[in-house]
Amino acid sequence: MITALRIRQSLAWVIQSLLFFKKHYLIILALGMVAALGRAAQLRAFGPISPGMFNLLEVFIQSARIMVFVYSLGLTNVKKGALRLRHLLTSKATWKENSRIAVQKFKKDWRSIVANMVIYLLIALLINKLIDHAAYQTCLYAKLKTHSIISGDSSEWVIILFFKNLSVIPFTLIFNAVFLLWITNKMVLPKT
Repeated sequence: MITALRIRQSLAWVIQSLLFFKKHYLIILALGMVAALGRAAQLRAFGPISPGMFNLLEVFIQSARIMVFVYSLGLTNVKKGALRLRHLLTSKATWKENSRIAVQKFKKDWRSIVANMVIYLLIALLINKLIDHAAYQTCLYAKLKTHSIISGDSSEWVIILFFKNLSVIPFTLIFNAVFLLWITNKMVLPKT
């Protein structure tokens, strides 16, 4: 029991990232869908677009990604997440205090950081392998083209980036936001 608790505490960063993704998947999925459809349109999934539309879609894509990060950093409170980010980037006192806490945390928990990173990399690798399989080893791409769901000009990258924007990219943004909370001791762990 003590060993299981230690493992859970050591992997709190990745566990909290997964739990946050699971608990708030509808909002994360909605923001990911904005990015996914925008990227698909940029890759001519629905036909050619103008350079101006390409740039406008890029604004929507990056805004959706920023919202996922800020939403995660504020633990579902966008305003709180934006304030945390602003304080982190503009307040010298906050920067110094968070740096001091982070250095102490890194010295104390460096093994935990490595373990969380390895698990994150394995999760990301698995998701990417599944996406590649869907794009290259199934008939999904051909079916989408045959049924005129995507344009004949588009490539497999439409499928790849569509699914990445729904899965691994939002998870990475959440993982990074939770890391900032964890490394600065601002992550509140649920009671077990």
